[in-house]
Amino acid sequence: MQAIIPGSLSSIAKRQNQSLAESFLSVDVLLIVDVSGSMLSPDAPGGKTRYDMAVEELKRLQADMPGQIGVVAFSNSVQFCPSGHPTGSFGTTDMAKALEFVKPTDGIGIRFILISDGQPDSAEDTLRVAGTFKSKIDTVYIGPEGGHGRKFLQQLAAASGGQFVQSVEIAELAAPVLKLLESAR
Repeated sequence: MQAIIPGSLSSIAKRQNQSLAESFLSVDVLLIVDVSGSMLSPDAPGGKTRYDMAVEELKRLQADMPGQIGVVAFSNSVQFCPSGHPTGSFGTTDMAKALEFVKPTDGIGIRFILISDGQPDSAEDTLRVAGTFKSKIDTVYIGPEGGHGRKFLQQLAAASGGQFVQSVEIAELAAPVLKLLESAR
């Protein structure tokens, strides 16, 4: 069992003595985080995996924006992570399933930011689901420079009118996510 990250929805619910559902009412953004097998690539700074760096960055974001960030992790399965710690099977990359999972919160004022190295199981299915969203889907590419997934994440953002950003270093999330959130203000 993973520890509860300070600033996560579980942390806020516990601190304010409220239900998880009540803490979810303050969410401004859902971070849809890729936890597929490719995220175990040790090409992040210091030889860390993309996943380990993403977890570190998510901790930082949630500390800076307590209770405002919901975390959803996906690979071949999808999981809401109220503790703020993305967990998963490190399987394939079913982005279409991840978008279908968050679809019930579409159109209610929550921002969607999908974070991935951009190699979905089915690009066609993912773009089809994205095209049904009322809300924009922003994307953050955290793969290697010049990686194939970069172009796909640009297409995905464009399909819903969202923005695409690339992290400066593999798995750096805080700066690109904050950039996206500031551009919406």
